[in-house]
Order: sequence, then structure tokens, then C-alpha cells
Amino acid sequence: MASARSEMQNPANDTPACPQAMDCDVLVIGGGPAGSTASALLARRGWRVVMLEKDAHPRFHIGESLLPMNLPIFERLGVLDQVRDIGVYKAGADFPVQDEADTTHVFRFNRAIDPKFDHAFQVRRADLDLLLFRNAQAAGVDARQQVKVERVDFVDGRPRVAHARDADGGALEVRFRYLVDASGRDTFLGSKLKLKRKSQAHQSAAIFSHFTGVVRRDGEDAGNITVDRFEHGWYWLIPLPDGVMSVGAVCFPEYLKTRRGDTEAFLMQTLRLAPTVWKRMGQAERVAPVHVTGNYSYSCTRMAGPGWVMAGDAYAFIDPVFSSGVYLGMNSAEHAVDVVDGALREPAREAALQRAMDTRLRRGLKHFSWFIHRFTTPVMQRLFAAPRNDFQLEQAVISMLAGDVFDNRKVLRRLRLFRLVYAANAIAIAPSAVRGWLRRRRQVGESFAGDTLQDGNP
Repeated sequence: MASARSEMQNPANDTPACPQAMDCDVLVIGGGPAGSTASALLARRGWRVVMLEKDAHPRFHIGESLLPMNLPIFERLGVLDQVRDIGVYKAGADFPVQDEADTTHVFRFNRAIDPKFDHAFQVRRADLDLLLFRNAQAAGVDARQQVKVERVDFVDGRPRVAHARDADGGALEVRFRYLVDASGRDTFLGSKLKLKRKSQAHQSAAIFSHFTGVVRRDGEDAGNITVDRFEHGWYWLIPLPDGVMSVGAVCFPEYLKTRRGDTEAFLMQTLRLAPTVWKRMGQAERVAPVHVTGNYSYSCTRMAGPGWVMAGDAYAFIDPVFSSGVYLGMNSAEHAVDVVDGALREPAREAALQRAMDTRLRRGLKHFSWFIHRFTTPVMQRLFAAPRNDFQLEQAVISMLAGDVFDNRKVLRRLRLFRLVYAANAIAIAPSAVRGWLRRRRQVGESFAGDTLQDGNP
């Protein structure tokens, strides 16, 4: 239980007041989708949960396009109707065909293999994150904002005490039995334990903003995400409520190095490079700051350890070309709940539970990563431009786009077969494929000036 915080200081030596101290079963660092999901579900299982979020909701965040596999999780959390109320209906994903004006291939989720949901939603992350945070509070979580965890003390190899500070400088000491790191790209434990590793296979950065006046697709595809390739990477266009469109580009390092002048001018210059994108921007008006995030693909060498587990971006972040971020975060949070709950009830099972979580999540990440690392190659462009459903391969790709990459054996078998098809096509167009591979190797071998670009203007 929390003890009353002393407001007194020692006038003799001006030492600060004693920190507020509290005990709980589980401490969750981070109040985004992963942290709020884990917190709410753990509280429902009867555990005393404290969740500390360093920022204040609502807050801007990238990752606005959800997957159909998000929806069962929202349903289990009891918030699906609320998400529907704040979202734009998303029937699928559009992939314009390069060098073929007005030709777009649409992957609709209702064609997935054994679809659990045939749609998803586009949301403002500020609204979604706040909704999930409040849902955790309603479940009984002691959820606090603008409280930053500064360090965690380990006792006998297990994390036991967290030292945090609120926006007013007040100190907080939290004693706990288990730690869930859902700190997002801060990856608190990954940084403290030196587990974080940048991806050597895929380096990129994103530049993006929100606009009104961007042309949307017609009919049932009006809410689709558009993913459009260009010479230096790929674009996204995500319809949001109230006529707003999230528009951005994920670019290779060598292209970002050419940036001159202000960030907005560079974004608009980048959007002009694709006629299919620029045509839709004719009446666009920017209504939000331009953001830049840099060199952001990474993973940690471990997902869990004695007394702790990671969830979401705290463990890994991959290129968002297939909109997997929020789903992977919430999915891993549900598995973290099983680990924590099982370990607290039966400590002897902890290692086995952690291994099972690690195996399953790495399998799903592997399938997303395989497609992502090849998405801009000539081979993948060829396959996406003229998809065929022999052996249900197109449906398997749609299932992957929907997030069904963990447990559906039918999908997993066909994704492995798709790799063979990819290899056969690579041989067929070997000269251009080799040139694409060499270009990617050059790009991976280079790094940004100063190694990273920070969110905001340079």
C-alpha cells in the first residue's frame, strides 16, 4: 500500500523529502497499447498493478493503421465498440503498381484464409492510446501519467524496486514482484541491460505529417491504407477521421542524407517523386507538425529474464510497411500476461513460460520481417503487381497482412511455399534482382549523419 508522502525537508542539509513508497505485484513501465493491455488483463486476474507512463495522454504517435487481428484483442478487452467509434473502417490495403498509372491492386481482408475479422480500423493513436489507458484504470490499475522510471534495482538477479520521478520532481519508489517493460522505443530494460541491437538487415527512417484535402479512394476502399513504392523507399497514406490523412515516407539512409532546408520542404519534395501520390495531394493542407524518426529497426537479444518480460516495441520494432506495430505490441502483451500470471502463481514454471512466449513471438516476427526486408526488391514488386492465388498463396499473403502469422498452420505452410515462389522469380529476373540486392547492401552499409535522426526538425 502507498504511504503518505512527506512534504517536509530537512532545513539543516536541504535534503529532499523521502520518496513516496508503494508496493504492488506487477509494475508496468509504459502506458501505450502494450502497457495498457498487459495492465488491464493482469488486474482482471486479481493482481495489484501499477503502470507508469512518462508522457501525458493524449499524445501524438505514429502507428495509426490497425490489423484485423487487433480486433479480437479489443473484444477481449471490452473496447471494440469504442475503437469502432473513433476509427475509420479499413477493408484492406492498396498497392499501386509502379510505372502503371491508375493501376492498383487491392488486398481485401475478407479474402484471407479463415478470417476471424474481415476488416480493421484506422485511428488517431492519441485517441486509441488514451482509450486503452482509461480502460486499464477502469480495470483497477493504478495508472499514472508523467511519471518517468529512472532506474530499477535488482536483488538476487531479479528486478525488485523502481525509482521514478513525476513532472513536479516528486520521487516515487515502487516495490514489486514482477516487471513488464512496455516502454516502447525507449526499451527501458533493453537499454539498461545493453540488449538492444540495431537491425543490420534493414535500415530506414520515416518523415510524415497529417493533411486535409487528400483524395481518398472511392466506395468500400475509401478507408484503405495505400502503400506505394518509390525509388528511395515507400509511402503510406492512411485515412483518419474528420477528413484527415496521415501521409509519410519511409526512406533509405542514402536518400535522407540528401535532405537540405526545412523538414516540411523535404517531405513535400519527397511526395512529388511519385505521380500516384502527388496527384492525390493536389488540394492538401498540412494540419500537424512534420515529424522525422530515424534508423528505427531494432530488436533485443532477450525477451525475458528472471522476474521480467518485455512487450511490444520494448523488445523489437520493425519497419511499419505492413502496419504490424500495434498488433504485435498488444499480442505480445497478452502473452506477457500469461507469463507473469503463471510465474507468480507457480514460480517453477517461469522459465518454460518465457521460452514458449519467445518461440511463438519470434516466429511471427520472422514472417513479417521476411516480407519487409524484400518489399522494395524487383522480385516482390513483380509478385505484388500480378498476384496469383495458386495454392491459396495470394490469400496467405492477405492473411499475413491481416496479422495471422502465429498459429494458423494453413497460412504458415503457404507462406513457406511463397518463399519458394519468390526464389523462382528471383532466378527468372536475376539481373535486375541482383542490382536491387546490391543497392540494398550499399544502403545498409551506410548510416545517417550522426547515426540517427531525432523526432522533430533537425
